[in-house]
Amino acid sequence: MKKRAYISVFDKKNIVEFAQELVTNQNFEIVSTGGTFKLLKENGIEAIEVSEITNSPEMLSGKVKSIHPAIFAGILADMTNLKEAAEIEKLAIKSFDMVVVNLYPFEKVAERTDNIDELVKNIDIGGVALLRAGAKNYKNVTVICDKADYSKAINTNEATRQEFALKAFALTSNYDEVIGSKLGEIFGNSEKKNFSLEKVQDLRYGENPHQEADLYCRSGILAQQQADYEVLWGKELSYNNILDITAATNIVSEFYDVPAVAIVKHTAPCGVALGKNLLEAYQKALDCDPISAFGGIVAFSQTVTKKIAELLNSVFLEVVIAPNFDEDALEILQGKKNLRIVKLNTTLEDYKKIHTEEIKITPFGVLIQNSDKKELDKDTFNVVTKTKPTAEQIEDAIFAWKVAKYAKSNAIVIVKDFKTLAIGQGQTNRVCAMEWALNYACDGSKDAVIASDGFFPAIDNIQAAAQGRIALIIQPGGSIKDKDVIAEADKYKISMITTGIRHFRH
Repeated sequence: MKKRAYISVFDKKNIVEFAQELVTNQNFEIVSTGGTFKLLKENGIEAIEVSEITNSPEMLSGKVKSIHPAIFAGILADMTNLKEAAEIEKLAIKSFDMVVVNLYPFEKVAERTDNIDELVKNIDIGGVALLRAGAKNYKNVTVICDKADYSKAINTNEATRQEFALKAFALTSNYDEVIGSKLGEIFGNSEKKNFSLEKVQDLRYGENPHQEADLYCRSGILAQQQADYEVLWGKELSYNNILDITAATNIVSEFYDVPAVAIVKHTAPCGVALGKNLLEAYQKALDCDPISAFGGIVAFSQTVTKKIAELLNSVFLEVVIAPNFDEDALEILQGKKNLRIVKLNTTLEDYKKIHTEEIKITPFGVLIQNSDKKELDKDTFNVVTKTKPTAEQIEDAIFAWKVAKYAKSNAIVIVKDFKTLAIGQGQTNRVCAMEWALNYACDGSKDAVIASDGFFPAIDNIQAAAQGRIALIIQPGGSIKDKDVIAEADKYKISMITTGIRHFRH
């Protein structure tokens, strides 16, 4: 008895050859529809048009073709169940052994347009239903949604059919996610969030050796929210490496159009600087905290040169990430066995745009927030003290404010000449963060700038800054003690800028 395959594909690459193999060598008859049926007939492959089985023509400009009991009962019937087998036999419905379907390219359309009519036109209904039906009945039906599986589908067993069924369910799930995300974006409705993730690789372990971890990526139009990178040298990136290169790259992306370097340890910045060139920026960043840089991650905004590589070689580092590396720089760095060299193929300007949301899974629920991308606003950026800062101090203040955004709260960042002198962070009260940073900066804090990620709740922070001979403080403002804080700054002739923007980072 002949086996039966339902074939209807949008992407028709290799379908003629596959159908020919099924008919000629595998004893299949083909049921098809629309453009696929026409293509098969043009290539001399016998096929039965769906309308011959359903006794109903295509309707609504082709929107309704296969949604009919004569098709779906044949796909869903469990032929090992005597009752079901007898039922479809009584109705003269023939069962299917294979379903070959791929879908309208909604993702590709969504990448290029927000036109709702064009988007809706490219939402596949019948194809999704056919795949789900075939996948549900995987014990009896081979369901194929990927043209790469045509050769593998010639001889299948239950394990292969399970694999294909999972692939079909994953495809339809992701397809629905993309539709929901795109239409939710257009309609302005975010009541539901769906995340379809595909495992890329097993990681050696998680944050600690006793924790298991894997790396997953999003696909389709959602893949636009991922950076493109390649490991040029060294072992695969670990769980902690990925967290750290994210933290470091986030910082340098703030300064994508100038020579910038960020050194990170345990996702916390321990040295950030700008320079006339990248070499100067690296030297300044390293000088901030060379002890913490040991075993750290360094991110560059521009191409790493031979001279920089020579300096990097003198420090034990886990990862160096940059948009590019000169060949002689690579040769030098590849002499370090345990170093990972990562090339960021996504431009830093584009990288800055793709990180749009942050997700944290807790026992109390899943938290989703927009990424902290708030820029300084001229309407809330105010000099609130009698003592006014110089233009150079304001530039340092903006630099310090951007770095503070990536330091752990409570954060105090001391800066001078586009170089971090000290980064007090992770303290449970702000005055401790202030005192730690001032003690670390020591005499370097004279005439420097301080950025605080949150407002000052008391004047003790200003008194500490005065002892460090700080010239300018930039902070959000908004405390009930603002008047007292500003008055204390005036008392010590410290300039102060309020931004109206808080940068807590837990």
